Amino acid sequence: MTNPVTNPAPGSDSRDIVVEEVLPHAPDVIWKVLTSGELISRWLMPNDFTPVVGRKFTFQTKPMGNWDGIVHCEVLEIKPREKLVYSWKGGSDHNAAYGSHLDSVVTWSLAAVEGGTRLRLVHSGFRSPENDFAFDAMSGGWAKVTQSIGKVAADPETMG
Repeated sequence: MTNPVTNPAPGSDSRDIVVEEVLPHAPDVIWKVLTSGELISRWLMPNDFTPVVGRKFTFQTKPMGNWDGIVHCEVLEIKPREKLVYSWKGGSDHNAAYGSHLDSVVTWSLAAVEGGTRLRLVHSGFRSPENDFAFDAMSGGWAKVTQSIGKVAADPETMG
């Protein structure tokens, strides 16, 4: 596994989380794990995801401070078995303990490699210092998520 990397966007105070891992599963299997709402619930959060460009959906997590724990998303791009992009908006501008509103983008890229699939996540658009809390919390979290994707993909019931 590659450790999370942070890249400031040129000329801005925006940072990205980048996590890359080779999983020992075919791209079709990883794609299914990334695009099935039921499977996403197993490796990330409860959701109402449907893989359709323009489709709005939400993730639900534990509320923090005055943030209700809902992440509002929209599917922005789909290239089957290659790329999935969605917006990721959450937080609250009145939540000093946990940072302000986050308006970001999650991009999953898949590439067939010998022995499996190279899965790359880029979560972009963290403003500093407003989103530093979310950035720090999610940097390690996304690395664990990619490992969980591998575990869900390895479950014989996943492709059943």
